[in-house]
Amino acid sequence: MLKHFRNLVILLVILVIAGVGYLYFLHGDTARLTLDETSGVEPKLSNVRPERIPTINVAEADPWNEGEGPIAAEGLTVERFAEGLDHPRTIYRLPNGDVLVAETNSPPRDNKGVEGWIMRNLMSKAGAGSASANRISLLRDSDKDGKAEETFVFMEDLNSPFGITLIGDLLYVAETDAVYAYPYAEGDIKITDQGRKVANLNAKAPNNHWTRGLLASEDGKFLYVSVGSNSNIGENGMDTEKQRAAILRVELATNKKSIYADGLRNPVGMAYLPGTDKFYTVVNERDMLGSDMVPDYLTEVRWAAHYGWPWHFWGGYVDPRVEPKNLDHRQYERRPDYGLGAHTAPLGLAFSHGQALGEPFHKGAVIARHGSWNRKPLSGYDVVYVDFSLRGEPEGKPMTILSGFVDEEEKARGRPTMVEFDQTGALLVSDDVGGIIWRVSRPGETKPVAGE
Repeated sequence: MLKHFRNLVILLVILVIAGVGYLYFLHGDTARLTLDETSGVEPKLSNVRPERIPTINVAEADPWNEGEGPIAAEGLTVERFAEGLDHPRTIYRLPNGDVLVAETNSPPRDNKGVEGWIMRNLMSKAGAGSASANRISLLRDSDKDGKAEETFVFMEDLNSPFGITLIGDLLYVAETDAVYAYPYAEGDIKITDQGRKVANLNAKAPNNHWTRGLLASEDGKFLYVSVGSNSNIGENGMDTEKQRAAILRVELATNKKSIYADGLRNPVGMAYLPGTDKFYTVVNERDMLGSDMVPDYLTEVRWAAHYGWPWHFWGGYVDPRVEPKNLDHRQYERRPDYGLGAHTAPLGLAFSHGQALGEPFHKGAVIARHGSWNRKPLSGYDVVYVDFSLRGEPEGKPMTILSGFVDEEEKARGRPTMVEFDQTGALLVSDDVGGIIWRVSRPGETKPVAGE
């Protein structure tokens, strides 16, 4: 009887929540620090405030109307490069200037019951509840005028594709459960080859954090694969976390797969720092420790490094919810390099060196922050720049490149997802809620000629 009553109360609460625009739980935690305070090389870390039920503050999706768009930083302009896409995510520019875009969403979830119902409704409110298009499209801007004149279905019938990279004449695509290689010739507008499986990836149900990013090593011998955890803090059992919460490395000559770095709750975008052999990733940290904790981050990925998840965060701070505490392990953990604010959900990463954004955005990391669902007030929903120009390391506070994705009523007109630079040096930003690729440029600025 008590169980029946408890389930009835839960159902009534869910129904009330589903009918309102902003999805606040009355007990939800409100931030006491500004977003800037939880950003930078030394973000402020407050006391954790563990939550039995997460703070829920979802910006309801209300996509752009014709002629509307985000706001570019002073000196920059923003326009539509392509539109009418179905949940565009990863953008990848081919050597001839063609742009590939993964139109994708999460695979069908096996998590049923009340928890699954709640998550499906939350994702629907946020604009992420539709079935995955499971394709990669090719966008062609032949005259370099900043608009794609042609769109082709490049690949289809995939399984939640995300990562894309080209090495020689092979195009590698990371689906949620495997990496495949496909023959590619410059100018191709469609791939029909079934491809060759390069590596299996752990997609064990419920397969939370389903995206799989790809980065080719500079010598073309390895693939790096970003794989997020299957849980928040290991609550689904650590047996489901094998080769997850990690950057994997695949040796292409042998297809041998190994863990390159781990303890990264949900790494997504990866990119080499130009002129170096260092590569970086952006990571979504853990939830349900309050609206101020834990800051998401940008960090260099070092071989054999461990970044603390699930036991610890930010170089040894203990998550009080995780058992065992594994305290001795802290001495081996690496502290992240740069905080990106609590719950901002950074996904896309690219470096602006040698591109055409101009100063002050000329030599640093460009990051798409997809936006929070569990912080009061909202955080992220923007594209920011982190400066590397002085010492080749991140410093200062994030600078806004693109904003205005949330309106005055706190509705999400769009959500910036991934970033890439086009053949002219302008910035492309995928907007999965708006179904748009935005192009950010600086009038009069041109991309330097190679070798200058």
